[in-house]
Amino acid sequence: MPSATFPFHDLSDYVAIPRVTGLRLSPDGSWLAASVQTLSKDRKKFVTSIWRIDPQGGAPHRLTRSAEGEGGPRFLPDGSLLFTSKRPAPDNGEGNSGHNGDRDEGPAMWLLPAGGGEARIVASLPGGINGLETAADAPAIVVVSPALGDEDERLRKERKDAGVTAILHETVPVRYWDHDLGPADPRLFAVTPPGADSAETEDSRYETRDLTPDAGRALFQPSVALSPDGTLAAVTWWRWRDGVQAHQEVVLIDLVTGKRTVLLTDPDLDYASPAFSPDGLHLACLCASHFTREEPHDETLVLVDTDGSGEARDLTGDLDRWPGSPVWDPAGRWVYFTADDTGRHPVFRVAVGTGEIGRLTTDHGHYSELNPSPDGTALFALRSAVDAPPAPVRIDVATGEVVALDSPGGHLALPGRLTELETTADDGQPLRAWLVLPDGASQDHKAPLLLWVHGGPMSSWNSWSWRWNPWLMAARGYAVLLPDPALSTGYGRAFVARGYHQWGSRTFDDVMTLTDVAVARDDVDGSRTAMMGGSYGGYMANWIAGHTDRFKAIVSHAGLWALDQMMSTTDVAHWFHPQFGDPLTEPGMYEQNSPHLHVEKITTPILVIHGNKDYRVPVAEAHRLWWDLKRHQVDAKFLYFPDENHWILTPGNVAVWYETVFAFLAQHVLAEPWRRPALL
Repeated sequence: MPSATFPFHDLSDYVAIPRVTGLRLSPDGSWLAASVQTLSKDRKKFVTSIWRIDPQGGAPHRLTRSAEGEGGPRFLPDGSLLFTSKRPAPDNGEGNSGHNGDRDEGPAMWLLPAGGGEARIVASLPGGINGLETAADAPAIVVVSPALGDEDERLRKERKDAGVTAILHETVPVRYWDHDLGPADPRLFAVTPPGADSAETEDSRYETRDLTPDAGRALFQPSVALSPDGTLAAVTWWRWRDGVQAHQEVVLIDLVTGKRTVLLTDPDLDYASPAFSPDGLHLACLCASHFTREEPHDETLVLVDTDGSGEARDLTGDLDRWPGSPVWDPAGRWVYFTADDTGRHPVFRVAVGTGEIGRLTTDHGHYSELNPSPDGTALFALRSAVDAPPAPVRIDVATGEVVALDSPGGHLALPGRLTELETTADDGQPLRAWLVLPDGASQDHKAPLLLWVHGGPMSSWNSWSWRWNPWLMAARGYAVLLPDPALSTGYGRAFVARGYHQWGSRTFDDVMTLTDVAVARDDVDGSRTAMMGGSYGGYMANWIAGHTDRFKAIVSHAGLWALDQMMSTTDVAHWFHPQFGDPLTEPGMYEQNSPHLHVEKITTPILVIHGNKDYRVPVAEAHRLWWDLKRHQVDAKFLYFPDENHWILTPGNVAVWYETVFAFLAQHVLAEPWRRPALL
């Protein structure tokens, strides 16, 4: 195990920590391909590369290296590794510039042979390759790529030559998180290697065939799985109706003929994350009901025969948790999945035959990227926790024992410790939270408290976060309270329903109750407290500002301010309106829950933060909040990022985000002079 590092006191050290983001097991189980983000040489961006992880515990080593980065590792049955990258192809010695001709809009698909040798480009498309999937037992490949009609390359060139960037929309959605949708729409392509009678050379390119020429906006953010024999693709498919509402089906697509068959559909349900059984006869997938004005949605895991016979069978109907990321064990007896559960995100499994459900992991970890071993004795996964960044582990499926593997991220020494708080809400509901305590916090050295409300709102503080990292605050002496109030996941559907119509008031009461428990500790200074949050946490920052003056300072990042405005301009208006109704004809929910209606009560200093390319919570929320605060003479600052989105992602901007927050909190909580960050 590498020696521990101490990166939380210096932001330049923090942003340089390698970050493991993905994991895929080779077909023979001999090694794991991990996606790892590291700083570029100029330290201006994060670049993803692929590393080789030894399941037996050997030291990891880096497989790929380029300025553009590589990602999306997938294996062919012979052990060859596929990945996507924008990097130039190697010079072939004939004056080749190394690029994919004129196809520079997006990544190409590369292959690293199982027997060794250099990686080479094997497929490219005019719009780039945004995702790829492979089959377990056959050399079948499908990729997702945006296409501009049937003459994609010609149309791209003509638009570029004419200087046209306009997009004509005829359906929703029109943008997503941080990017515009269209004019190209995602399509699914089958990728065929050269035939067995063809010699595969360094210049061999795989054939690509458009499987979904009529997709339109149906393949918006698709989930794709291939049958083990490589004959079928199970794909999520959006059906838009009434111009604004939709439901998501699962369709089967024949990879030879392109014939598409609807397997699962219901106008009141969305299906996601399809996974074929090892024999290809069954499909497990997630199923979610829609939000209504009366109640929140629900989620479960269903099983359906791939021949279309019989009804879908609910596998987790008796589990009051929302499952995710289903994968099959190699024998087809179990489906493994994960779910939020009381501030954790453990691995569960359900027996296909009996429906028996068991929890496999018992610690406080958050598990993802599940990879069953070929012999069925182990799961390889990424484990993180509030006090541990994602790192590869081996889980014994018989005992649940978790063994850490050597990680490219190394071992981080934290500037404090994690503990848990529990109490009861005014309605009798049990409440809990994580509390990060800095080194040295004691009765004689009480730590100032920072309340940090999570986003979502249907989410939970149960994993490591690079964006919202409490250990950076602990390194500066703060205790950090991470509550899971009403609307949080992992406590059952009724816990979500408690706050479904009371986004502000119910969550506010829960958060204040947990804050009271934290400040009652003898190692926390209740006279020096601050609050912050992002997204829904930013909404709560704005709500709290208008409903109490107990905090010395509040930081509102990407916060919702005027709900009638926000919920009609966000990229997911179709998600909010079924819950809140039409603001013109049904204004009640908006008026009951909108923070901007309480601006005249705000006296707490506020730091407003927002990215201009945030389409989830459009930047108009921040501009209106900023104007309203200044108009009411509130002590406020506005940290604005013209080139960032809902999250602040580039290393330099990450650093100034934290520097500004540190300085703002120090001024108001620690009574230090205001120190404007040097680069601002």
